[in-house]
Amino acid sequence: MKSNSMMAIISFVLFLSGCVSSAGNTVAQKRAAVEDMRGDVLRSLYSKKPDVQQQIASSAGYAVFDNANVNVIIASFGGGYGVAVNSKTGARTYMNMAEAGIGLGIGAKDFSVVMVFHTQKALARFIEHGWAFGGNADAAAKHKHQGGAVAAEAVVDDVTVYSLTETGLALQAVLKGTKFWVDDELN
Repeated sequence: MKSNSMMAIISFVLFLSGCVSSAGNTVAQKRAAVEDMRGDVLRSLYSKKPDVQQQIASSAGYAVFDNANVNVIIASFGGGYGVAVNSKTGARTYMNMAEAGIGLGIGAKDFSVVMVFHTQKALARFIEHGWAFGGNADAAAKHKHQGGAVAAEAVVDDVTVYSLTETGLALQAVLKGTKFWVDDELN
């Protein structure tokens, strides 16, 4: 029974990882899909928090990621893709992400993350090393434009992070690690 449950979880995580990859067959199509996602997420964030637009305009850079996350009792898994943008040069670094954690939770959600880097050093460190550790507590019950989600805005080490839940039903309190890395195919 335990091995069947574990196989189901692994299968679902692999399925989830496939769902959060950028769309398209060619590199140009995949980049265009990431850029479309970036624009959609920023428009959504600006409509909820208009002051973020000025914060991003005056920042060293920012990153936008689309993520999917699954919580199964004491484990949390997720994956996604996105782009980091250097505000000074306009250079784009396409990236992937994966996360795993432990804690109490159940459910699945599709959400986006926007990170605003207040210094060039913070932006460079993110692109080069990409690790993020932390705790997360939230509740989400949302489908399209119905329902609501609660998520924290966090400021850590010259980076402000915003989270927007798109769809999902999840209740979680987890300690997790997230790895961001450069997508060799798209750069």
